[in-house]
Amino acid sequence: MTARVVRVTGALVEARPMRDSSLFELVRVGDRGLLGEIVRLEGETATMQVYEETAGLAVGEPVRATGAALQAELGPGLLGAILDGVGRPLARVADRVGDFLRPGVTEETLDRARRFLFEPTARPGTRVCGGDVLGTLEERPGFVHRVLVPPRVGGSLAELRGGEFAAHEPIGALDDGTELRLSHRWPVREPRPVADWLRGDRPMLTGQRVLDFLFPVAEGGSVALPGGFGTGKTVIEHSLAKYAESDLVVFIGCGERGNEIADVLGELPALENPRTGRPLMDRAILVVNTSNMPVAAREASVQLGLTIAEFYRDMGCRVAVLADSLSRWAEALRELGARLGDMPGEEGYPTSLADRLGKVFERAGRVRARGAPEREGAVTLIGALSPPGGDFSEPVTQAALRVAGTVWALDATLARERHFPAVDWSASYSLPADVLGVWFADKVGSDWPELRGRTLALLRADAELREIAALVGLEALQDRDRLALEAARVLRSLVLAQSSFDPNDARSPMIKTYRLAKLALALYDAGLAAIERGIPFERLRIDAARHAIAKLVSAPGSELEARATDAEESIAVLGEAVP
Repeated sequence: MTARVVRVTGALVEARPMRDSSLFELVRVGDRGLLGEIVRLEGETATMQVYEETAGLAVGEPVRATGAALQAELGPGLLGAILDGVGRPLARVADRVGDFLRPGVTEETLDRARRFLFEPTARPGTRVCGGDVLGTLEERPGFVHRVLVPPRVGGSLAELRGGEFAAHEPIGALDDGTELRLSHRWPVREPRPVADWLRGDRPMLTGQRVLDFLFPVAEGGSVALPGGFGTGKTVIEHSLAKYAESDLVVFIGCGERGNEIADVLGELPALENPRTGRPLMDRAILVVNTSNMPVAAREASVQLGLTIAEFYRDMGCRVAVLADSLSRWAEALRELGARLGDMPGEEGYPTSLADRLGKVFERAGRVRARGAPEREGAVTLIGALSPPGGDFSEPVTQAALRVAGTVWALDATLARERHFPAVDWSASYSLPADVLGVWFADKVGSDWPELRGRTLALLRADAELREIAALVGLEALQDRDRLALEAARVLRSLVLAQSSFDPNDARSPMIKTYRLAKLALALYDAGLAAIERGIPFERLRIDAARHAIAKLVSAPGSELEARATDAEESIAVLGEAVP
């Protein structure tokens, strides 16, 4: 008996009889074949969330179950793609139907017309299992794509051919008849299996001094990036996409404004990967679901982006996932939960919010991939949050703070002062900072952890002293306190702030960050020593030292050491009192 629609409420549709269906099974709804997913089963009645606009859907239209959950098509051709929340390639859809999506339009994620030159490395007759590398191909110039045996597939390799193939064409088979292709499908809500989870003991370098120096994120770690409107979340994510030391970037635009996503789509292809000199889109994948798209697809968009990231992680890649924003994702859960009649929690969000957000963050990690040869990969998740009014006490932000290993809290006051990145050092933190400090001490400078600790202590003292100075006046402070304020100002303006418009400062190498922090603290130490010798604060040569450090900020790599030496010489004569 054909199932029929019996009720429509926005994105939620009820149909019966659907006794043989299963939870999260995909369905085609109505005469137009709208894509949906079963989210509740009660007797013969199934409740479905539809990923497309339901306007015009009528009671009595047919519903067809597909027998499978929402899956991602994973294979060569994803790099440079722009997908919607359920995996449709927007460029090819636009070629078919124009600039606006029409309900019921379907398009395979991977282009069936594009072919790749596959070079096999496995030999027929060998036994393979899920995760084994069958061979390689060049997906984009300079990027080697490893073709893997799909998870949960294994057996003796009966046949494997080289040559040019489309992603969906067979390249070989196992002895039991299972065909092998360049691509395979995987359920988006199911984390891909790994051989082992590895310790996050090395950082994902971002090129932003305040992040790498004070609040580093581990490779395979997770970051909550909360900030009110206009604090620079999207600009930070653009900087991370360009400068972070990752092999690939997956950008998830979840519920953001259409014009903002349009800016991203216009800017990312124009950006250049500084390590390869090629367009940034060669190593980027965009999953977009704007605020005017159906709300049900927002939740799926985050899961799709993470599944794609795990696919490249299993090849041995380091993948950065930039999700903007998880607050809009949570709002989609709230809307759908209200329509389903679920028990509401704080501010109307579902009571399962913390659990579901935790499952998203737990998909980040550094792993040893399954299969041979042995390889390591990582998924590092940076989730932006948009708390209403910048209120970090709201439920979504609080739920994220409980599960994220690193927090980069953005401050509206710093943003108004044009301090970029506007990271609030009093509210941000990094749980793996001590572990990562060992890596920095080994690779950059043995006193890196000490410099970080002293910097944070000086910034805390600065906040206290500025409150006192606001009450009693700057002149009433002791010379040591005035020096602390001046040294903290150097730290804030020259070490923790960067100019995204200066090509020499938009990205800061580790050695530059280290030298700047060390010079700022050396200025403080030299000033203290001079004050101990009886030289008043007003007669210290602080301006000259500060200007010398400022020249280092904008120094190209070839002049870094020379300008650092000039700054050291200026600090050395800091205590020679100005006449």
